[in-house]
Amino acid sequence: MINRISSSKEAIQLEDKYGAHNYHPIPVVIAKGSGVKVWDIEGKEYYDFLSAYSAVNQGHCHPRILESLTEQAAKLTLTSRAFYNDVLGTYEKFITEYFGYDKVLPMNTGVEGGETAIKLCRKWAYQVKKVPENSAKILFANGNFWGRTLAAVSSSDDPESYGEYGPYMPGFSLIPYNNLDALEKALQDKNVAGFMVEPIQGEAGVVVPDEGFLKKAYELCKKHNVLFIADEVQTGIGRTGKLLACDYEGVKPDILILGKALSGGVLPVSAILARDEIMLTVKPGQHGSTYGGNPLACSVAMAALQVLKDEKMTENAMKLGLVFRQRMEDLIKKSNLVIKVRGKGLLNAIIINDTPISKTAWNICVQLKENGLLAKPTHGNIIRFAPPLVITEEQLHECCDIIEKTILNYE
Repeated sequence: MINRISSSKEAIQLEDKYGAHNYHPIPVVIAKGSGVKVWDIEGKEYYDFLSAYSAVNQGHCHPRILESLTEQAAKLTLTSRAFYNDVLGTYEKFITEYFGYDKVLPMNTGVEGGETAIKLCRKWAYQVKKVPENSAKILFANGNFWGRTLAAVSSSDDPESYGEYGPYMPGFSLIPYNNLDALEKALQDKNVAGFMVEPIQGEAGVVVPDEGFLKKAYELCKKHNVLFIADEVQTGIGRTGKLLACDYEGVKPDILILGKALSGGVLPVSAILARDEIMLTVKPGQHGSTYGGNPLACSVAMAALQVLKDEKMTENAMKLGLVFRQRMEDLIKKSNLVIKVRGKGLLNAIIINDTPISKTAWNICVQLKENGLLAKPTHGNIIRFAPPLVITEEQLHECCDIIEKTILNYE
């Protein structure tokens, strides 16, 4: 029998002693979650305004998602893809129809989704576009973040991500985000096979590109026979007020990467969606995952997507995102600390009037925690706010009151 941790202090000490020091969490130990709220070991209640980096869009421990989990877990959890199982085909039909694609390739984590998209893009480059062998190039945007694998850090321009992990993956090139001229220039290279981009850069600090950028970037890719690959791991599944952030500009990616909220935060589930011309370049034995497409994940993902639709969470994100940004604009008029708010739907960030190397944003987040709201800074002076999409307007105003009170008192 596992001994239960009795206090937050004990939990933090255990992690510090026995765990790798590759994270720097806000000092709170969460023991329970329900909807938009979580509780620490001592029973203190908090609003969750990070949602596990948007993995918990449907709220903590959504009863219908948990029902699908427990029902399937009691019957069958894993077979590997050495055999068929009785849930995968149903899930594949469900998700391809849900997003309007020919085929899906199921994986587990978001970064595995990114890796799979890159492999598919390279296969397509050699088989369909006829790029010379081992010459395919993939473009990424400065400021991107899609994980911690060697391929992901090889595409990064953040020294914290790529430092001392070389040598790096070849065939990757970086161009400025939200810069159509740079993209068009890079696309002159006939060996470019794909452009992988976040519709809104989440980890970079909720960086929203100019209106029209995605559509024009997609059109440029079509013009030069290059695949437009959308990393919607964080921006997808209703987070930005549309089912996909690309929907704002009517863009249907050639390859779509999903993860995080695809399971409602219950277990790792990711998916890569594409048309047949791209997906069928991979043959048996050329790519896979022991856990990818397992019946437990498939059951949970269908429930997570269905409750999103049934409970109109995407529409709620659109409506309440407008309310949140207006409240933050009002705060800017009262505060010298907050200089900007940006975002779409319920993926937002405020910029703190201080240098990125200062600890002001961190200290504010610690004070927010003391006042009952959990958030975390990114890139030093940016605080991201992304509550579960089940939040009500009354709850949102209460949270905005906490943010306003905390920042004004900090000043």
